Amino acid sequence: MEMPTEKRYPIVMRDIEEDWRNAEHSMGTSIMAVQFDSGVVVAADSRTSMGAYVSNRVSDKLTPVHERIYCCRSGSAAHTQFVADIVKYYLELHSLELNTLPTVLSAAQLFKTVCYRNKNNLTAGIIVGGWDPVHGGSVYSIPLGGVLVRQPFAIGGSGSTFIYGYCDANYKENMTKEEAVAFCRNALSLAMARDGSSGGVIRTAVITKDGVEREMLPGNELPTFFE
Repeated sequence: MEMPTEKRYPIVMRDIEEDWRNAEHSMGTSIMAVQFDSGVVVAADSRTSMGAYVSNRVSDKLTPVHERIYCCRSGSAAHTQFVADIVKYYLELHSLELNTLPTVLSAAQLFKTVCYRNKNNLTAGIIVGGWDPVHGGSVYSIPLGGVLVRQPFAIGGSGSTFIYGYCDANYKENMTKEEAVAFCRNALSLAMARDGSSGGVIRTAVITKDGVEREMLPGNELPTFFE
């Protein structure tokens, strides 16, 4: 009796590539910002993906929109870059009109307006952090849909779901700069260890009245918690 033979289908390269070659660039991401005693720390991982394909291991998700105001971007890379460019343009005009530094709230309101009015067409989650002479350091979150919320710290992106408990348990008011940087690096390291769409290096920016200090922590120097 002849045994039935198993059908084998040829693997077509076109089918394999379909997942990532035609996929949208996504900032599958872990981002956060935290207010401390004299300013704000914004931080993010550096992995950009297209489906299951990592298209950039060292992308910069911390985008300056003015001298002392940064945004952290999550969602579609194209959408968030475009929104940040729009906000940067209008914020510069606003600053020239006032002849002074714009407030972080003004930047957050601009992000909120663009994201809310285009909520059905945009995939953009934004965290805005910075320092201004009126309110000092402040952090605002604009998640999908365009709502605007001021928070002492904000987390976002796909990796944020893994670190809500850590952040709630370890955040404290009036942290020093060093404590705030360590808080961000520890939280992002935990997110990157669990989330497949987050990884690479950790970029941080410390924003105070004196300016912006940017640092990069390489992947081989990330804090570990499992050893």
